Amino acid sequence: MARYIGPKSKIARKFSDPIYGPDKYLEKKSYPPGQHGNNRRRRKQSEYGIQLAEKQKAKYTYGILERQFRNVFKKASRKKGITGENLLQLIEARLDNVVFRLGIAPTRAAARQLVSHRHITVNGDIVNIPSFSVREGDVVSVREKSKSLEAITNALSSRKTFSWLEWDEEKMQGKFLNYPAREEIPENIKENLIVELYSK
Repeated sequence: MARYIGPKSKIARKFSDPIYGPDKYLEKKSYPPGQHGNNRRRRKQSEYGIQLAEKQKAKYTYGILERQFRNVFKKASRKKGITGENLLQLIEARLDNVVFRLGIAPTRAAARQLVSHRHITVNGDIVNIPSFSVREGDVVSVREKSKSLEAITNALSSRKTFSWLEWDEEKMQGKFLNYPAREEIPENIKENLIVELYSK
């Protein structure tokens, strides 16, 4: 499936947000890329433009393509509760994102690769679909044969903890306890703008 593999600093500058982590180029050039990027007389963005940019930022942050993103939004709008919050919770429950949050991989792109290359199991079964939806109580593990992989051990040495995930260092497995509340999700995304965009 097609994925964005171009310069990440360019995307971070486009949204003026370090969506791929700390970025020295964004600090140096805190204006959009392109020959008109540093033009102070840039035309004011329309309401639609602001909403579209927020959706694009969410897509790039989580590495999801348009059709998949739209399908997740439809699923979120059918669920009870606040649609924007449901949207982020469903995206956070994607297997590639859970692998990233558990610290098994340093980035979402690396997590997607680990899943695709059959290094990850869910409840003991190998799952090689990055968009697989993890449910409450599911156990996500590193496959026995893959536990000694340098990429995984290096990533785990600097892992962060999240309240909705439980990690067993000895078994190299994590449990998805529950869907995170909005305030627990650290991503700088204004989900209400995405909901407004799709509601038109």
